[in-house]
Amino acid sequence: MTFFRSSLVFALLLGAPLAHAADGTLATIKKAGVIRIGTTGDYKPFSYKGADGVLEGADIAMGKELATDLGVKPEFVTTTWKTMLDDFKADKFDMVLGGITVNPARAEVGDFSVPNIKDGKRPIVRCEDKDKFTTLEAIDVASVRVIVNPGGTNDKFAHEHFTKAAIEVFPDNKVIFDQIAANKADVMVTDGVEVDLQSKLHSGVLCPAAVKEPFTHFENAYLLQKDPAFKAVVDGFMTKALANGDWKAKLDAAMK
Repeated sequence: MTFFRSSLVFALLLGAPLAHAADGTLATIKKAGVIRIGTTGDYKPFSYKGADGVLEGADIAMGKELATDLGVKPEFVTTTWKTMLDDFKADKFDMVLGGITVNPARAEVGDFSVPNIKDGKRPIVRCEDKDKFTTLEAIDVASVRVIVNPGGTNDKFAHEHFTKAAIEVFPDNKVIFDQIAANKADVMVTDGVEVDLQSKLHSGVLCPAAVKEPFTHFENAYLLQKDPAFKAVVDGFMTKALANGDWKAKLDAAMK
């Protein structure tokens, strides 16, 4: 009898995750009444914390609106660029948003939504250097100090393309641009939308480098736990927001 009970308990425990998987992400979200949204909270204009510590940004606003459309509550789960993929694999959230670049490693473990941004990597520098760091070759010099945030596509790009320049991995993406302004670093290669925003926020001090074109081309989207029904709902939501100007309005508001 003891063996039977132990076997039954083991079978129930073993079957629990299978039942969860069988339900599908969308069904599980609706059953729980909560959508768990992973975000780094350090990437203005998409996801960042305001002066009061509350999450703001275009993607945060979209996440809240998606939750309303689904009839559930949003629960924002903090992650980092370095741990995001592992956290996603560990099922700590149903989706991740906040300037997430579409790439093969992420696409392998989840579904990407319809993209909301087409962008490319560009350098941001002190304004006096805007005509100096206009190529990868000009940046990849031993005397140049490149700065990156850890774990994301900026980190990967820098270590793939710069073998001579000194690369500093700086832990706080919220104030990383102040390091360049303070002459503690020379250049950061990051998403174009962030280059434009930070140049605006550091007007007269930081500028986009005068590159002929971005070093790369990519898209940003939301990374979703694999479930065709969930992807269909999020794609429909995003397509509508792109068509009616809701996404642009949210992004424009966050670019201030």
